[in-house]
Amino acid sequence: MSEHVRPIEPWRQRLIRSLLYGRNVDRNVKARARVGFAIVAFAAIYAVIGGRLVMFAIGADSHSARRAASQDAIATARPDIVDRNGEILATDIKTPSLFAEPRRIIDKDEAIELLTGVLPDLDTIEVRDRLSTRKGFVWLKREISPKQQQAIHKLGIPGIGFLRENKRVYPTGAEVAHLIGLVNIDNQGIAGMEKWLDSNGLADLHRAGFATDRLQKPVELSIDLRVEHALRDELLKAKDKYRARAASGLVSNVRTGEIVALVSLPDFDPNNPKEAHDPERINRLTTGVFEMGSTFKTLTLAMALDSGRANLNTLFDARGALHYGKFAIHDTHPLGRSITLSEVFTFSSNVGAARVALSQGVEAHKTFLRKVGQLERLRTELPESASPIVPKRWSELNTITIAFGHGIAVAPLQAVMGINAMVNGGLLIPPTFLKRSEEDAKAMARRVIKPETSEKMRYLMRLNAEIGTAKKADVKGYYIGGKTGTSEKVVNGRYSKKQVLNSFTAVLPADNPQYQLLIMLDEPKPLPETHGFITSGWNAVPTGGNVIARIAPLLGVEPRFDLPPSDRLILAASRTNQ
Repeated sequence: MSEHVRPIEPWRQRLIRSLLYGRNVDRNVKARARVGFAIVAFAAIYAVIGGRLVMFAIGADSHSARRAASQDAIATARPDIVDRNGEILATDIKTPSLFAEPRRIIDKDEAIELLTGVLPDLDTIEVRDRLSTRKGFVWLKREISPKQQQAIHKLGIPGIGFLRENKRVYPTGAEVAHLIGLVNIDNQGIAGMEKWLDSNGLADLHRAGFATDRLQKPVELSIDLRVEHALRDELLKAKDKYRARAASGLVSNVRTGEIVALVSLPDFDPNNPKEAHDPERINRLTTGVFEMGSTFKTLTLAMALDSGRANLNTLFDARGALHYGKFAIHDTHPLGRSITLSEVFTFSSNVGAARVALSQGVEAHKTFLRKVGQLERLRTELPESASPIVPKRWSELNTITIAFGHGIAVAPLQAVMGINAMVNGGLLIPPTFLKRSEEDAKAMARRVIKPETSEKMRYLMRLNAEIGTAKKADVKGYYIGGKTGTSEKVVNGRYSKKQVLNSFTAVLPADNPQYQLLIMLDEPKPLPETHGFITSGWNAVPTGGNVIARIAPLLGVEPRFDLPPSDRLILAASRTNQ
């Protein structure tokens, strides 16, 4: 009977069995349920793995992009750059780039042969070196075409993939090249406003990974693309007509300091970066420094008038050449008599301008030019700028030559800033390539001459267009004021009469200026219609007139006809104010 008695189950086993199976539960049913649960769990795990494989197959580029980001620079997004009217000057598009994972490539020679069949410009030696590394990621070619991407994809080479990167494009081509600048292969700014963007925080956003979307606010420039196009078109015509080595020009708002247009020829297409390395294609308006010639007389005469030691009728001896030691200063068209300060400007007398400056003294001359920003490097948003070339030891002879624009070399934009102050009421306003209101401009402006001096300078500039050297730019209805400049270039240590840099600066309208235009022609050639002359009045001035006729309506300057001459409109107002 004892053989039918079950052994007593230890209390620990009873506890475990109770916890695992409970009481009065069929163990077979419980086992089947657990098997079913295990099947479902394994199915779910395999489903997740399968889903992830599908995602990796579809989104391989993004996975590779994360891997590549830690090893190589990837072109990130940049904000659009637009003109003052919202026209796009620079924007990003998506473009594929070719990369490789060397450790996954089975036959490197075959891969190279197949890839060079689609991309014949690939450097075989360089590609072989890259594929021979143990890196997990290497670039093979940045910015390939969609057609090339499709052809390579069909080859089915293991370890070869594509990344979609941001590529900078410039829809306007060379129109605003020197202003916009360009980027490198990694979409980082290396010149112009593109470089300014990076230096003002965009590069930091790139490094932090926050500049990867297309939702960045566009950068609004002061440039008007319509005015830019008209200016460039007329400069191209002038450069070709007068067979000039180079041509440049800009339009500035005298009340805000905004640069509305800037052109320097020859220029380049930022979509083709190789052109930008040509030294002949520099931005001559900010990077170059030049002797500005007689346009500098504007500053010389303003200095004398503002000092109160001379007026428009003060006489200066211009009966003959001005001798200083072994040097002699001559006038191109000598009048052979004493002339008034007004006549010094109107007939562009070098002798008269030199005597005006000498009457003020060397220190006063130097102090005035420093006050109007001509002796120090001009800083704007454009990184490319040059320091002026000024005499190390400033003597009376320096004052004599600088009075008419020789012996000192400044950036043309620097001279424009100074002349703006001479005609806008006497306020020196730093130039800008960004949109700026008149209120903001006045807040940063600095008074450099009296308002009544500015009125007299506007009178002189208008008088020059009526009877002086700027007559060929007097477009009817726009009451132009202007000053010409012909600067002989230094060749082999001596000034050359056959190689000149011509400039013409115009303000419109002269009685209440809104804009200043600067035209520069480098080494223009004589033509039959210029009677063999190469001075500014025969080429830069008519070019300026053509530009004004096209841009004045675009700038909203309404034509006015039958206006009285400058002595009755501008000078009379100046006398009334005094």
